[in-house]
Amino acid sequence: MSVAYIVKRYPRYSETFIVNEILAHEKAGLSVHIFALLPPQDAHFQDIISRVKAPVTYLPAKADRASTFWERQKKVSRRYPEVWHVLGQFPSASAREVLQSLELALHISRMQLTHLHAHFATTSTTVAQITSAITGVPFSFTAHAKDIFHQDNDFVALVTKFQQAKCAITVSDFNYAYLTKDLAVQNDKVVTIYNGLDLAEFPYSSPESREPKICAVGRLVEKKGFCDLISACQQLKQQGITFQCEIIGDGELKAELQQQIIDLAVEDVVTLKGSLPQENVKQYLRQAAVFAAPCIVGEDGNRDGLPTVLLESMALGTPCVSTDVTGIPEVILDGQTGLMVEQRNPNSLAKALLSLLSQSQLRVTLSQKARSLIESQFNIHNNAQKIRALFQR
Repeated sequence: MSVAYIVKRYPRYSETFIVNEILAHEKAGLSVHIFALLPPQDAHFQDIISRVKAPVTYLPAKADRASTFWERQKKVSRRYPEVWHVLGQFPSASAREVLQSLELALHISRMQLTHLHAHFATTSTTVAQITSAITGVPFSFTAHAKDIFHQDNDFVALVTKFQQAKCAITVSDFNYAYLTKDLAVQNDKVVTIYNGLDLAEFPYSSPESREPKICAVGRLVEKKGFCDLISACQQLKQQGITFQCEIIGDGELKAELQQQIIDLAVEDVVTLKGSLPQENVKQYLRQAAVFAAPCIVGEDGNRDGLPTVLLESMALGTPCVSTDVTGIPEVILDGQTGLMVEQRNPNSLAKALLSLLSQSQLRVTLSQKARSLIESQFNIHNNAQKIRALFQR
């Protein structure tokens, strides 16, 4: 097989799970070519990007003139005469999506790619869907979180993508239940395959003697719940607890969160570290006594699927506190593999953080069971093999 991976932007700081997947495919001998709809925007990139051997092609985002767009259609029609009929089936597609689908179809023909796989059920899957209809090459996609939960999604078009795909993947059983029950996607059109980790890159170490540090990692957006974490830290400070909280990431709420830190007078215990390369993030995680992922369901319905950094923390031996959002209860089994608190509840969050900051044996017990769970269900090589099996089905 020769597989085209279609993503919106590449590389992207927050999407290490895609890179992990591609690296696992390459290690197994699968030929992969990456197609990106847009260039990167991030200031930092994860170190593992350099290990990817797959070539990257950036599809054109616009045609300089209408005549260029027209010539592209005519060129594709000489290889795929049905293109005129196919494009009429996608009246809601944007001009950019149509142009990129035409361009991708030409690459498919030239490279003899045998399968298309997109990540996120939005524009990248639309391009895969149109290209598949033009070329006859089957497509699949992975649905994650915002792409299926956000209130602004076109849910009719979303369900159609599942119907037309050779197969579709989602990253948690919660997502699977939502798709098959709430959106009435056919059971046999979607399967749960967890995002995985290369566990050799995340060796376990005991958290027994770690300093009282809380670490949190993620984009500074509403669904991450960092405002609740800052409020919880205020409570810990008022109780006279000695600790430091370091929040790694960047995003649209940076200024708002920084102002909250000032307003609550916790500048001495809470720090926004900005975005950091993955090796630096790992170092912070290894040093922390607690990892906090106080995720929430946003006002617009947006929410996390199953944060990769939560899995990374569990693998490294850092005990976790998180919330009952989407697929998180599938890995954080309260009192067994971590501590679970209600979302939007800084009081409960503060109590759970204090439990792990103050009880070294609890940290060890939870971390050992968490590592066992990650080894059994989140090994990227096992999970990538399941994905390849779907491609070949």
